[in-house]
Formats: sequence, structure tokens, C-alpha cells
Amino acid sequence: MRVLLTGAEGFIGSAIREALIAEDHEVVSVDLMLPAAHGVTEAQAGTHQRDVRDAADWSALLDGIDVVCHQAAMVGAGVTVADLPAYAAHNDLGTAALLAAMAERGRTHLVLASSMVVYGEGRYFCPEHGERPPGVRSVMALSGGRFDNECPVCSAPLTWALVNEDARLEPRSSYAASKVAQEHYALAWARQAAGRVVALRYHNVYGPGMPRNTPYSGVAAIFRSALERGEPPRVFEDGGQMRDFVHVADVAQANVLAIKAVLEEPAEAFAAYNVCSGRPISIRDVAALVTGADEKLVVTGEYRLGDVRHIVASPELARKQLGFHATVIPEVGLPEFRHAKLRD
Repeated sequence: MRVLLTGAEGFIGSAIREALIAEDHEVVSVDLMLPAAHGVTEAQAGTHQRDVRDAADWSALLDGIDVVCHQAAMVGAGVTVADLPAYAAHNDLGTAALLAAMAERGRTHLVLASSMVVYGEGRYFCPEHGERPPGVRSVMALSGGRFDNECPVCSAPLTWALVNEDARLEPRSSYAASKVAQEHYALAWARQAAGRVVALRYHNVYGPGMPRNTPYSGVAAIFRSALERGEPPRVFEDGGQMRDFVHVADVAQANVLAIKAVLEEPAEAFAAYNVCSGRPISIRDVAALVTGADEKLVVTGEYRLGDVRHIVASPELARKQLGFHATVIPEVGLPEFRHAKLRD
């Protein structure tokens, strides 16, 4: 099989490339080599340094391609509102340009890197009033240390639950808005160009090859970098935020399975799957596992507008339809990450 892989030099993209090559697939690698994503890392020999926003100019690379695996994106939650144009350009315009080039060249199969951030806040229940979608946490509540979402009827703290793929999409950051837009462009393309799309909604990905310490690094890398500097890891809010951390090797395998699935002509033109470990964990526990320094953690009570309280998802649909299940559990992978090689 011949796969065009965008973002092939990135943290996740490079792991996918290795997994595809291990299964004897031919990979055509494309990457812009953005410094925010790659630091000082140089591209491997054979990688085409191209911008997906200019896909019409290099669309000949699509000839003979069976599947496009689109990983190229600007990642992170967004540091400031000034990041909005960059997210819209790299993620949304880039995806739209790539899809247009695929249609022009008759390429009809796409695996898209999406994210759990498309859900915004997760799924919540009130003991008295049942399932209740939470509103946006107010500055007054956050400043007062009230971090849990509250029932809009009785103001009792809401209890989190696993999110399924049919949940509402409610982006709450600039990055999240761009990932929702990518999915919507892909869905529109699938309908208009008779294409097939598998969108993989990654949860918190970690592992070897992560950027060490940029504004767009994952929180696991930020905790580890603090340890290396001799500083205590700083945990926002009260550390009770629940997330799902999935190892990059498992994410790569999910993409291998999705590439096979998208070629099997599923009944639906667009299918989305959660890619997660299925083992929710608190941010405080993540910091402790990564650093081994639970007694030195600093729980700051600080917060960031746009952050969500809890977002954990069900892995069942990916297991049933893709045959995917995570093999690295956070309780093993996160301590190992303490010694993993990162990107400078």
C-alpha cells in the first residue's frame, strides 16, 4: 500500500511512519518542519518539505497514492488569542487545500488526525437531575477555587462520565475550533467527492519524541522538563482534572488500523473514533507518575480560560470497529516517559 503522510516528521507522524514501514507499506513523507513542532530537528532524507496550504503546487505527490494520512497541524490549546490566525491557516486552510488537491487527483481515502478537544467539556451527570451538559465555568468560580462543573438546575457538583463519539461537538479553545473545522471540511469533501474518511480523535498523546518544552508541548513533557530543571512540577487548578493519556506507539497502531479500515469502503462516508487508553487519570497523578516526586508537586490553584475540567472518552467503538485497543497503560507508560528521549 502507498500512503502519503503529512506531518511525517512530527511527534506522532514519525511514529506512524515507522509503524507503516514495519508493515511493508510505502510512505511518501511530507512536512513543513515548523520550528514550534520540531525545534532544531532536521527532516529525514526523502521527506518532501512542503506546506499543505500549497497542496495544489505539489499535488503530483498524490499520484499512485492509496490513502492520505493527514497529521500535519499546529497543535496545543492556544497560548493567546493571537494564535487564532495560525490555527486557522495551518489546520483549516491546510486541510481544505489538501482535500481540494486530493479531489483533483482522484484520491478518495483519508485518515484524519482529530482530537478529543472537539468535545469541549466531557459528559456529566447530576445525582438528582441526570445527564446535564455544563456551561462555561465562570471567572468568578475559577478565581474562588470552585473548579468542578455545577448542575445548572441545583448547582450541585456534576460527576464526569465517558464520552462517546456521538457526543455534541463544542470547541472551547482556538485549537479545538480548528479541529472541529477540519472534521467538517473532511465530511463535506467526503460527500462532494465520494470520499471516505476515518477521523481519529486523539486523547493526550505522550511518549518518545515529544517536544521538550515549547508553549505547545504536552503537559507530560512540561512536567518532565520542570523535573530536569530542578523545579517542582506545577499543577493547575486542584490537580483533579481527569484526562486519558495514550502512548504514541498505540496512536501509531490506531492509524495503521484506520488506514486498512478506510479502504474497506465502510457504509458511512465519515467515521470518527476515540483513540485513548480507556484508563482515566488525574493531572496530579500524571505529574506524580512522570516525575516520581509526588511530595514536591505544587498545586497552584491557577487556571487558564478555555481549559475544560474533565474529558475522558469511551474506547469501545474503536475496539469494535477498528480492532484497536491500547497496549501501554498510563501507570506503566508515564513512569517510563521520565527517561524517554525528547526533542529539543
